[in-house]
Amino acid sequence: MNVHLLVEGYIATITISKPEALNALNSEILKELEDVFKSLRENNAIRGVLLTGDGEKSFVAGADIKELSTLTPEEATVLSAKGHRIFHAIEHFTKPVIAVVNGFALGGGCELAMACHIRIATANAKFGLPEVNLGLIPGYGGTQRLAQLVGRAKAFELAMTAQMVTANEAKELGLANHVCESKDAAIELATSLLNKASEKGPLAIEKLIQAINAGYHSEKYGYETEAKLFGELFATEDFKEGTSAFINKAKPNFKGK
Repeated sequence: MNVHLLVEGYIATITISKPEALNALNSEILKELEDVFKSLRENNAIRGVLLTGDGEKSFVAGADIKELSTLTPEEATVLSAKGHRIFHAIEHFTKPVIAVVNGFALGGGCELAMACHIRIATANAKFGLPEVNLGLIPGYGGTQRLAQLVGRAKAFELAMTAQMVTANEAKELGLANHVCESKDAAIELATSLLNKASEKGPLAIEKLIQAINAGYHSEKYGYETEAKLFGELFATEDFKEGTSAFINKAKPNFKGK
């Protein structure tokens, strides 16, 4: 298992643990994440969820590029839709979900953090959507949620240039709610916020999450479009060039084909 669950009082802590790969997402980890959130959804003893990555270096440093490089366009579209389903379930979870972003939150990791209701970053955190470096676009909702959080113009800039932003920059942009000097301090703050929320009416919290998210339901077409375009790019020579260059630690030479 790469996804670990610890329940203490009203709070469930989920830790993604594959430190040798900087906790990168693969299909196995996505399935484990889906299963653990399903198990918590009907657990009335739980009033909040803290989600983090194992270690100090990385929350989730993107997707498993070697796994992605083997996919057909059809398989990639299915994977994107799967990611949408899982991250949608987190975004619409009936209890508060706080991401403690320790270190790198890149690609799928940034998308996962953005699906959470609140993000608390450690001082060494770095956020970014570097998919264009692979000849791809974000495929787990990043094209939609980044624009919702930082505005469309800034989302274009960050996603087009694959620029990473620091924790303090992320806070200024609205991508992070708070910045803490250490992971321990971030976990302490997240726990404090979840404890405060746990004292409120649980049905009111559930309906509050529904109400705030309701303002973004018009984005449904955007998610469908993202999955379709994500899959189409897997048939391009640029995708093969980008993923091969990444795996071989080389600079890609894109041809626009």
